[in-house]
Amino acid sequence: MKELIAKDLLKIKAVFLRPEEPFIWASGIKSPVYCDNRLTLSDVQVRGDVENGLAKLVQENFPEAQALMGTSTAGIAHAAITAHIMGLPMGYVRGGNKDHGRQNRIEGRLEKGEKVVVVEDLISTGGSVIEVVNALREEGAEVLGIVCIFTYGMKRGIDRLADAGVKAVSLTDFDTVARVAAQEGYISKDDVERLIAFRDNPSDESWIGAGR
Repeated sequence: MKELIAKDLLKIKAVFLRPEEPFIWASGIKSPVYCDNRLTLSDVQVRGDVENGLAKLVQENFPEAQALMGTSTAGIAHAAITAHIMGLPMGYVRGGNKDHGRQNRIEGRLEKGEKVVVVEDLISTGGSVIEVVNALREEGAEVLGIVCIFTYGMKRGIDRLADAGVKAVSLTDFDTVARVAAQEGYISKDDVERLIAFRDNPSDESWIGAGR
């Protein structure tokens, strides 16, 4: 599954690797990878692989799930399609409370004690998805865990998830994508070490010139 999804993401450039010309994140960190999993929705075959894969992750890791909750906005469509496949209720969590109407943050019906799984598109440092988990817990949900398409596997994200006491599983990960990208000729084999160096310590930019 990890290799299949990695190939899918690389094929449609949902994950784009550019170690020689780093992208700049909003935080200012220079990154050799750009990830836009929204593109998976536009490719019928990849969308099928992703949504069926997410359903399988939920079934295997959180079989007691009673509902899926998407993150706003990237996780909403994935939660909706996966919930449809599984025959489960679905809702989503806003980034903040609405400033009108009932001022909801959680959209969709959520019962106290309901066992839910959060659907996210990717996890980097884990901050945003943990906010979603906390919002659901505050409303009385029992959050079984998180499923996502892609995870960077950064130490900060792993530590944050552990501190929050929440399990996260992904269809593929940074290491698999890097390895498959080298095998498929998207990058050189020498670039894999540079990518892993970034993953291990994003604030250390020494990897940028390492391949020159």
